[in-house]
Amino acid sequence: MGPITVTDDLARIDLDVVHRWLSTDAYWALGRSRETVEAAARGSLSFGALVRSDDGDELVGYARVVTDRATFAWLCDVYVAPSARGRGVGSALVRAVLEALEPMGLSRVMLATHDAHALYRRHGFGEPAHPEWLMALQPTPAASPATPAV
Repeated sequence: MGPITVTDDLARIDLDVVHRWLSTDAYWALGRSRETVEAAARGSLSFGALVRSDDGDELVGYARVVTDRATFAWLCDVYVAPSARGRGVGSALVRAVLEALEPMGLSRVMLATHDAHALYRRHGFGEPAHPEWLMALQPTPAASPATPAV
């Protein structure tokens, strides 16, 4: 797999692929319609992880952020293609999302997930608020990276 490029240009993100991933393989979105996937993507900030292949750019990961662009964001629909897992795609996506959100000065970035807790902790997300979920708040700029904002 070549270098990973993350884009927030929705025109470069194949929503048919995203729909297939989410509706058939993502426990939180099983059965989600193509129309819902597209509406959610258009109403949010969407990020696609791309790698170069002989046929052009191949989508290998996706993440979506719901935000008011002032105080709060929810990182959701993070998905990495099975063939690309363990190759840094998830980290590249989360890093790009956080870099894109940083200039907004948000006080909180939240996510809820049953898995990949170690990945999110490496990027500053906190301990689970519930034993089955990682409910994470990104520290405010004034807080230390080890202390989540509350």
